[in-house]
Amino acid sequence: MNRYPAREANDVERLVAEHAPMVKRIAYHLIHRLPPNVQLDDLVQTGIVGLIEAAKHYNASQGASFETYAGIRVRGAMLDEVRRSDWAPRSVYRKSREIAAALRKVENRHGRAAKPGEVAAEMGVSLDEYHRLLREATSYQVFSFEESFGDGEHENDTDPHSREPLAAGPLDQLAGDAFKQALANTIAALPEREALVLSLYYDEELNLREIGEVLGVSESRVSQIHSQALMRLRVRMVDWRA
Repeated sequence: MNRYPAREANDVERLVAEHAPMVKRIAYHLIHRLPPNVQLDDLVQTGIVGLIEAAKHYNASQGASFETYAGIRVRGAMLDEVRRSDWAPRSVYRKSREIAAALRKVENRHGRAAKPGEVAAEMGVSLDEYHRLLREATSYQVFSFEESFGDGEHENDTDPHSREPLAAGPLDQLAGDAFKQALANTIAALPEREALVLSLYYDEELNLREIGEVLGVSESRVSQIHSQALMRLRVRMVDWRA
């Protein structure tokens, strides 16, 4: 992992050229979980702007490598741009709440992880329809997950607007540590395949196609598992969302 002295941080053109492939990798990592109206080219274009801003403002004396710093800025720029579009219809939020309520009801009834077919039956929809609704719901909610649960310590240490490092106080640190522990415990309690998909996606940064190759299933099946895991996390981490 390369590091750049502060006096070289103004070499914007060189830094952008060297790290442009990272922008496409991040965009491709995100695009498969977004609604179909979000285009890969648009994400890449926004990410390049974020990379340029990162190259302009990078200060090696802060300790982080340029790759780490720029990755946060690029991902943040993409998420901010999609959020500004605000294309989520109200029906998606309503269906998301219905899915969460049905999932919670089934799990409370049986005292175990609800199966997709059981949640679909609780909602009175077919399994295919359930997976469609689930994907829509989690696609529109990916941003809160990325920032609240997502890439972990680096995201939590930055201002959501400037993406500059924040100075966390002792209480913030304790709250952050408690949240991370609760999240780790919740993920550990997920069905094995759902936990594995989350690990491969967020820890190993594989995209859905690559995860499918690891598991020997289709990309669309990975997407279903990923969406189910996100919704289950949302339901089980509800106390942290209040």
